[in-house]
Amino acid sequence: MRYMATYDLMETIRNTNQWLGATAQAFGSYPATGLFPSPLFQMLAAWGEVTERSFARMVAKPDWNIDTIVGDDGRDHVVSVDVDKAGDFGDLIRFRVNGRPEKQRRILLIAPMSGHYATLLRSTVKSLLPDAEVWVTDWHNARDIPVSAGKFDVDDYTLYIADYMQELGPDIHAIAICQPAPLALAAAAYLAEREPDRQPASLTLIGGPIDPDAAATDVTDFGRRVTMGQLEELVIQRVGFKYAGAGRMVYPGLLQLTSFVSMNAERHTQAFRDQVLAVAKGEASDNDRHNKFYDEYLAVMDMTAEFYLSTVERIFKDRDVARNVFTVNGEPVDIGKITDIAVKVVEGENDDISAPGQCLAALPLLTGLPDSKKAAHLEPGAGHYGIFAGRSWRTNIRPLVLDFIDGNTRAVRKRGPRAVNEDAGGPTPV
Repeated sequence: MRYMATYDLMETIRNTNQWLGATAQAFGSYPATGLFPSPLFQMLAAWGEVTERSFARMVAKPDWNIDTIVGDDGRDHVVSVDVDKAGDFGDLIRFRVNGRPEKQRRILLIAPMSGHYATLLRSTVKSLLPDAEVWVTDWHNARDIPVSAGKFDVDDYTLYIADYMQELGPDIHAIAICQPAPLALAAAAYLAEREPDRQPASLTLIGGPIDPDAAATDVTDFGRRVTMGQLEELVIQRVGFKYAGAGRMVYPGLLQLTSFVSMNAERHTQAFRDQVLAVAKGEASDNDRHNKFYDEYLAVMDMTAEFYLSTVERIFKDRDVARNVFTVNGEPVDIGKITDIAVKVVEGENDDISAPGQCLAALPLLTGLPDSKKAAHLEPGAGHYGIFAGRSWRTNIRPLVLDFIDGNTRAVRKRGPRAVNEDAGGPTPV
């Protein structure tokens, strides 16, 4: 599997299906078809439209589409997306709300690198912007990163997060969603021991695999069944000639998408059937519920091979974070060194990706943190997506997280080139 020809073959299949969809839509939409009293042509055009759009989305990075928010003054304020810190494998971006005073709440959303772009957190960002200044880790598609940029594994990921936390200062509140939860915890511990004056004020972990063995899911079962050698042989490929990252070893987004869809194949098949019928009847729209969901769901990105493989081996198989033996470039990271970062865990009762108990396993590891700085919430009836972007997030979890942030905000005397954490007593660049 590890050849450019295999990667290019997958892209060729995707491109061909996109072309077939466009062709079917064109044939089914010819004016002359109106002379024939048959729904066949409407169905052909509808199938083509849905197929073409679906396969085109697989290689398109979605836009954030957050243009304005309503401020406390009742006016619409324009939102701009600025890159605060650029990197080869990811950027730290800020959603700047123009024309309003800066909010006291400062939140860093740590987006997952698990096949989808950071735009998966669009609704999370929109829900927080009215009440906070928001930054997001915007990870890059590995196929667009030249081989000359070097490797990117869990150690590098952890250091990126630690660097972002330092960049934003001691009054930042980090929220790690899903996959980055164990590495965000490790990054916080890394700073707590080495740069205590620059550690975040709080860390909220939402539905992440701190200890995958705490509660079995299909994801953890797969990690146990497959050996590292099998995994490398089956899913790792070289980026083809079309992209800047040609030759880089990756876990391709298209291959990841295949596994995503196969987990709920019947539901996705029915959704596409229903959408074809809706288009044929003229009942669909460009931004209807189906298109809004699948425009995001189908947009996938490649992960570097070393990041994917090291995640499976160290987080799921060896459970380095769960056993508190995690290292960064060979240096031990002791989670027990966290003594002043408030930590909150959020889980969903019906989460089938990171089942209840996996994320909660973080709290016993925090042996140096007083119980007053620990919190946990289990959301009844909520699935994985709902705990950070669905109704459960909007109505129940978001208010709880904001209250937790407000209850653990550090006093910072001055903002500017140097900010002082009054709790730690030391100067911190921000």
